[in-house]
Amino acid sequence: MHVDAATLAAVGTIVVGLAAAAAALIGQRTNARATHQGVVMTGFGGLVNELQEERADLREKLAQAHAELAGERSDKAQLHAQIAQLQAEIAERDRQIAALRRTAP
Repeated sequence: MHVDAATLAAVGTIVVGLAAAAAALIGQRTNARATHQGVVMTGFGGLVNELQEERADLREKLAQAHAELAGERSDKAQLHAQIAQLQAEIAERDRQIAALRRTAP
């Protein structure tokens, strides 16, 4: 069996074409996989950023709640002090009234 140069060149061209097509297919799959991984990583990064923002918002709300609670405790302490002062003043008035009744004719 003797193959002429034209047939050999045609077979060589077909083999090179098939190899190029296989390389292109492998390259396309690799690019698609890399793109998918990039999308996954970008999506993951976006989710992490969103969760960090939500966490910051929650921390701010918690700090505000603590500040309000501290203010309410301060107000409560002031009210207790006022109550104690008023009770002392009432007791003093009661003593004054009792003293006046004892000295009244």
